[in-house]
Formats: sequence, C-alpha cells, structure tokens
Amino acid sequence: MMNFEKALELYKNEPTREKLYEVADLLLKEMTLKEKIRTLQGHALGVTAKNFLKSGRFYNGEAYPAGGCKRLGIPPVLFTDGPRGIVMKKCTCFPVSMLRGAAFDDELEYRIGEVFAKEASALDANLFAGVCINLLRNPMWGRAQETYGEDPYLLGRMGAALTRAMQDNGIIACPKHYALNSIEDLRFSANAIADERTLHEVYLPHFKKCIDAGAMSIMGAYNRVNGTYACENKELLTDILHDKWGFDGFSLSDFFYGIYDGARSLKAGMDVEMPYLFRYATLGISLKKGDITEADIDTAAARVLRALISTLPKHQKQDKSVILSKEHIALAREAATKGMVLLKNENNNLPIPESSKIAVVGRYANKRNTGDHGSSNVFSPYAITPYEGIASRFGKDNVSLYNGCKASDAMLASKDSDYIVVCVGSDWLQEGEFLVNLGNVKKKPKGSGGDRADLHIPEEDVTLIRALSTLDKKLIVNIMGGSAYVIKDWIDCADSVIMSFYSGLEGGNALADILSGDVNPGGKLPFTIAEKAEDYPPFLHLGAKDKNIEYGYYHGYTLFDKEGKNPHFPFGFGLSYTEFELSDAALSKDESSITISLKVTNKGERKGDEVIQAYIGSDSKDADRPVKVLKGFRRVSVNPGETLGTEVKLDLEDIRFYCPEKGDWVFDESYTVYIGTDSKNVTAVGKVTF
Repeated sequence: MMNFEKALELYKNEPTREKLYEVADLLLKEMTLKEKIRTLQGHALGVTAKNFLKSGRFYNGEAYPAGGCKRLGIPPVLFTDGPRGIVMKKCTCFPVSMLRGAAFDDELEYRIGEVFAKEASALDANLFAGVCINLLRNPMWGRAQETYGEDPYLLGRMGAALTRAMQDNGIIACPKHYALNSIEDLRFSANAIADERTLHEVYLPHFKKCIDAGAMSIMGAYNRVNGTYACENKELLTDILHDKWGFDGFSLSDFFYGIYDGARSLKAGMDVEMPYLFRYATLGISLKKGDITEADIDTAAARVLRALISTLPKHQKQDKSVILSKEHIALAREAATKGMVLLKNENNNLPIPESSKIAVVGRYANKRNTGDHGSSNVFSPYAITPYEGIASRFGKDNVSLYNGCKASDAMLASKDSDYIVVCVGSDWLQEGEFLVNLGNVKKKPKGSGGDRADLHIPEEDVTLIRALSTLDKKLIVNIMGGSAYVIKDWIDCADSVIMSFYSGLEGGNALADILSGDVNPGGKLPFTIAEKAEDYPPFLHLGAKDKNIEYGYYHGYTLFDKEGKNPHFPFGFGLSYTEFELSDAALSKDESSITISLKVTNKGERKGDEVIQAYIGSDSKDADRPVKVLKGFRRVSVNPGETLGTEVKLDLEDIRFYCPEKGDWVFDESYTVYIGTDSKNVTAVGKVTF
C-alpha cells in the first residue's frame, strides 16, 4: 500500500515534476473521500474571530493545522504567520518588510529567510505565510509595513529570495495576499478594478516571481477583484495561477472571512480553507447535491500532497535553542542598519561625534515600537528603544531622555545637549491590521490601527519639531513608521532626517550604529515621498458608500514621471556619509539578459554601500508606456578611495509588456537603458533592440 513515506522515497529517487504528479496521484488513490475532504480543511482548535480580537497572544500561539491523514502517515500543513519573524511563542523580531525592501538586498533577505525557516522548524511549523508582496499603491494603506514597497520588480526580487530560503529549508513558502490587496479598513468589501494589462504588468508579476522561485502555496485575499471575491475568483486562482503560470502547489484562504461559498470557492481553485471548519465543512453536502464533483476535491487534495511531498524532505528539524540565538539577533541588527534611509544631512551634521551630549525626545524616544499588533506581531522578549540604543553607544551620562510630546518638557530635557534626536511617526494605533473590523464595524474607533487617517505625522509632533528647531542645537528627526509621510511642511526645521521604519528588536542599537557612524547608511526609499497627499492615487476609507476603486496602470514613481511631477524624495533615494560616482557604463545583450557593466568609485573617506539601480524605458511611440521602470539593482560595498567594477543584469523576460489582444507578453522594438542611484538621478547608458 502506498503511504506518505513511500511517496517521499519514490520522489526522492526521481525528483522531477512529472514524478511529483505521479506520486501524489498514487497517494491520493489510497485516500478515502472523507480523508480527501479533510485535506482541504483547517482544524485549528480554540481560535475564533471573537477571541482573535481579545489579544494578539491568542493568534498563532501554536502552528495552525490543516489536513493530514494519520492512517497513511500524511502530516498536516502546519501554518505560521510573518513577515517580521515567526509569530508563534517568543521569536526574533526582525525589521518590517518595508525596511528590508529599503535595503535593496535580496541576498540579505535570503539569509533572513533561513532564520525564519529555522525558528519555524523549532516550533514545528511547516508553512510560512509571511511572504507579503502586495504592492504599495497609496501610503494610506495601514499594512504597508508588511510589504517591500511600491515597485513590482523590487517586490518580486525580495519575495522570491524569501520564498527560496523557506523552500530550500523544507518550509512551504506562502506568498500573500493574492491579489490587489492594499486597502485595510475595507478589506472585506473593497472591489479593486483593474484592466487586463494593469493586472498582469503591475499587480501580479511579483506573485509570479515567487511561484517561479518555488513557492508551493499561496494565500488568497479578502477583497474583490473585478467584482469577484479573490478566494472565489477563477481567473486568479485557476486561469492565471495554474493554467498560465504552471503553479504546482495549493492555495489557502485568508482567515475567517475569506470564503463565502464553499462550493464556489473550490470550483474556482481555492484549495484549503483556514483556519478552521466553516464554509468547507459542508463540502460533503455540496458533493451530494452535485454542486461539486469528486474530481474537484481530488484536484485540490493532490495540490496539497504535491506541496508536502516536494518540500518536507528538505526539512531538518531544529532545536528550540536556535530561537533568539546570538546569530539571529545579530542578523536582525544588521538588517535594520542596512534598511534605514538617510533623507537629509545638512552640512554633514551626522555622524554624531564621540562625547557629544545628546537628548532623545518624542513620543517614541523610549517606547517599544516594532509595528503592527495584528497577525504580523512577533512577541520578542525585548526591543531596544532609540534611547536605550543611543545611551548604550554614547554612554548614559551623555544622553538625556524625555518620552513625550510636550514641547516645553522636551526643550528642558535638551538644554544641555549638543544634538537632539526627536522620535516621531506612527505606531500600531495609527496603522496596521484593522482587527476591529472582523466584526464589520462601520465607524472606526480612534486608535484601532487600520489605514492611516492622514499622511502627515501627528500635529503635536510637528509642533515639537518646530519648537526644538529654535534651540541652538543640531536637530535630528527620526521617523518611525510603515511607509511614506508627507514631510515638506517641517523638514526645513531639521538638520538631519532619518527614516528608521519599524526596525525590530535591535532597532535602537541599529539607529545608534547609524547616528554614530559605526555603520554608514545605505538604505534607499522603496517608495516615493510626495510633496502633498493629493499626488498619490485615490484611496478608499471606511464609510465610503462606493466600494469600487480603480487600480490604474500608473502609481508611485511611474505616475510622477507620467504626469511630469517632481516628488519630494524619489523612489530609490537615500544619502550616505560618503559620496559615490558611477562611470564607464556599457551595455551588452545575449539571448536571456542585458548586462550593464560599470565602475563605482567611493570618493569619500568612509566605507559605504551604494545601490545601483537599472531602469528601462520603451522607445515605442504607438503604445502607452511608463517613462521608465526598475528592472535591475545591485547593492555594492566600496572602500574609501576604491573604484569597483561591477555588473547589473536585467532578465529579458522582465522587460516585456503585456498585450491583452494576444493574451501574452511582447517585446517592443527598442528600449533605452538607464543607470543611476534613484528614479530621478539616472543616466541613459544606451539602447537595446529586438
């Protein structure tokens, strides 16, 4: 009799796609109808929408199981959430994905994924639903912190790296939320409308990159896409995911309210309902009524089996001692330093000299602020605050503290200082997962997370900054938060501005590393900062009567380029304590890629990192095309005075455009290739033709 162990052995001896399908089908034939249906059902005990609201600690305290068959030795799928670490128990809280996107370093992201895989394994999970790659369309989105930025290519590169790390270590990678999920307060009712070209070029390519990288599961979204709920959307789940992309794995629903009609979802291609029996509890009845067939059940169950058979043999069980190990904590700190973005540094105000007197003030000066308290919350046993990190680095006797927003008290705490670090921005009360809305709340309670109410930092923070700027001190503004803010109204008050995002359990130490110059900042904005909120695409807020929203072809830097508007800070922007020069760029093309070779010179006196960014622009006059789009990047480290030769590769597949008439991807006749250090600071290298 075939069982799971024999299936693994057969596949191990011949690890091909054809053999995977054959072995999964053989195992499926041994299963009873009841066992096959159970494979499609989550059965987490004790978690409900009601107690999920009470405390984050109720959520994902243990891995959530789905499926499994003891008779045949088939293990259940064991779910854990992310993306800033493993949500179960007390694990290593890394910086949010948005900061990691700002690092523009997919090799670093792979290393982070290896840590996630080890800590997931130590807590007996085998599926990681933390590959969050929804596109940032408007910074109002409360869960922007969970993704990597506004650009599909950046999302794809980073998501694929995390996917590979999980799959290589025997953990099923689960990208989410598929698809067009970038509104939080109305996530259950919003209808994102996108034409075919926009769907394929802007909102789906990063998901395909993760599938191509080996992801064996994918999570559906709550929202509707072109009128149909994402977890019931045959175009997304079957026509594109399986038929066009050749996805071998399984889909699972977002929790609680992802599925409304079990039979309709199953036939559309939604394989597993999470986290417990609800709509899929009636699949047996639907089968008897003829609403679904046993073949529908077989198709879904086989996908789950393929994911387990192909992934689990790579898994090596980890001891719990790996959790919060010195190596994991050190990597969290490294990641935080690599992603922090220096936006302004007037007169080389930073780094702060040794023995300086520093005041650390503001609402987040000495407050743990690692991000959202919803499904992505990681319960690390500690988190270093800005004050703690700065005091540790510069000495407590040299650092004063005021944790609050009252200007007079902050000025008093700063009176003997040379430098003031004011910590402003947001926390989980202003942005994050809107858990209250699990009960379909129509009026948003104050301080309940969800989408941002305003793209400016709170007015009392602005008042604080302006008051402190009147002192004869060097003023550094440290912005904590998930994505872009409109800061033009106060930035002239500051000598330096740094975007530290939500930087994880070692965030305060990482901030001190940057401020002291122990680490030279090299992060780059993964989004565009506008001069005013109206420059971003429209957004839907709670209370909107019309739940339809057009997701247009242009957003972020492509929209600014198209409309000829200057952003306050462009996509890809970030300062350093040294100066770089790009030179001698040249192009070559082969059958699969374009290679840009160039030299990078560090003209300063400090070692530093530069992110070389490659963009392409179509020369076609007959089609509506972006002025330019990111299609390659490389982060390099260069010693002072050194000239480094390097290359940036662009895959030819990535520079094609989608043709709705053909239902396929096409090359334009000619492209201009640009190289630079942000989306505005680019130089044409040459042209490639097809």
